[in-house]
Amino acid sequence: MNNHQDNMTQYNAHFIDSLVRSGVKHAVISPGSRSTPMALLMEEHPRLRTFIQVDERSAGFFALGLAKASQHPVALLCTSGTAAANYMPAVAEAKISRVPLIVLTADRPPELRDVGAPQTIDQLHLYGHTAKWFAEMALPEAAETTLQYVRTQGARAVFESLTAPAGPVHLNFPYREPLLPDYDGVYERMLIPAPVRLISGKKVPDSIMMDDIAKALQVEKGLIVAGEIIKPGIADAIVSLSEKTGWPIVADPLSQLRANHKAIDSYDAFLRDDEVKEALKPEAIIRFGALPVSKALMLFMKRHHKIPHMIVDADGGWRDPSHIATHMINVDEVAFCSEMVKRLDQKRADWPKMWQDVNAAARSEMKKAEGMDEGALFQRFLQAVPDGASVFAGNSMPIRDLDSFLFAGEQNVRLHGNRGANGIDGLVSTALGIAASGENVFAVMGDLSFFHDVNGLLAAKMNGLSMTVLVMNNDGGGIFSYLPQAGEQKHFERLFGTPSGLKFDHAAALYGCHYARITSAAQLEKELTEKREGITILEAFTNRAENTAIHRKLWQNAIEAVKKVIR
Repeated sequence: MNNHQDNMTQYNAHFIDSLVRSGVKHAVISPGSRSTPMALLMEEHPRLRTFIQVDERSAGFFALGLAKASQHPVALLCTSGTAAANYMPAVAEAKISRVPLIVLTADRPPELRDVGAPQTIDQLHLYGHTAKWFAEMALPEAAETTLQYVRTQGARAVFESLTAPAGPVHLNFPYREPLLPDYDGVYERMLIPAPVRLISGKKVPDSIMMDDIAKALQVEKGLIVAGEIIKPGIADAIVSLSEKTGWPIVADPLSQLRANHKAIDSYDAFLRDDEVKEALKPEAIIRFGALPVSKALMLFMKRHHKIPHMIVDADGGWRDPSHIATHMINVDEVAFCSEMVKRLDQKRADWPKMWQDVNAAARSEMKKAEGMDEGALFQRFLQAVPDGASVFAGNSMPIRDLDSFLFAGEQNVRLHGNRGANGIDGLVSTALGIAASGENVFAVMGDLSFFHDVNGLLAAKMNGLSMTVLVMNNDGGGIFSYLPQAGEQKHFERLFGTPSGLKFDHAAALYGCHYARITSAAQLEKELTEKREGITILEAFTNRAENTAIHRKLWQNAIEAVKKVIR
């Protein structure tokens, strides 16, 4: 083994081993030449599971889903040039949704930059402020000080990705040719010291501060709002707080709190009316987790902005686009709830009863969706998904239909979505990344979302993964039919509706998937209960105009039913 090969081997082996010992269990690799040293040594590590995805944009979202589901940072490796630029959408989603990714980009050495060398772009700070931390790595050497440096950088990458708020980090590796390391059996023959240990703790609330917050919350009509919650334990703590105070929990579907039958679930329907919003005016709000999906709920909170509005976020983010927060509470959520349970008393019973009665009236109307409307299909979909499975809802209408038709206490499933940047790209790959963590995934998304990432299906074929996808095909962008643009008939279809005429049976054949066109609720249930290996694509064709009319009718009926309760 020559000196250059020894440098390449030891340098990369020490870095990868540091990642693994610091908590990285998975790596997603896209093929390329310049990333050869890292790829071969990743594949050789006995404690690192690798996944292959040819398309870097899909690979980025695959890693995102895997990190989100496993609660561990995932390494993401590609070659130099525009391959690295294709990670940007997933890096953006990871930043906003607080998912730890370790992005590793191979690069040309300094002497080949800015001189017209092929497959070379400026990769320094490629993701700008979207990456939490960036490191331009040194050229590979096997000197002891360099190996100590690279081990530390590996551990630091993990630490930086996990430090609150969690998110993506980027390390850029310049490599000179030749690129082949002596990888065979490297981890058995090489004694690699342990990297620096990573130690962090919870943010414990101050007793005096908790006393002051409790004084502000000594009101009769409190409300708890829960957005997307990923960390374990928080949902149970919120339920305990609700049980002690009697305050209702308005539960976004991604909060995981709709497993609780007392959760308020039909708020998106009844909070569209001003009379109802005024009758349900709270005297204080405590909010946990990410921003809720429901615009009606967000406008309700904004309407009542002159009350204490407390956002509890241990990670120290600033999730307040309406600028209505009166308190940003940067402490551990479970500890906060525990302290409030000690300090707050049970409140009047008529307040939670009003919310429960209103919610029951609205829910009764929302359950009346019938036929092959997307709302009715979504209900049948949720009813047929097996207990303990995971549901991944795509953006635009599917996540909103999940909000409308996931009824509290009726399904025991884990919920996922990409609600950071809220894009429709990478959804197939994110769901497959969740499946790679071992979850039994049932995804639902629109036709445009599926089209955007149809080549993400290749990861299932190359890595032996299984998943079921329900495609709601309304031939275009269904969500625009609910927006003001729908009134611009002259240009609406071309610019917003964007009908494509696509059907996905040929895509299923291309990637070796089972395919079925859904024509009835009974058929949907049968297909969802079949156990198959690989990818199952179920395609249901719906009508955008009819979907919009039916949804609006359901909302109106729900509001009318609620008004009978509050008057």
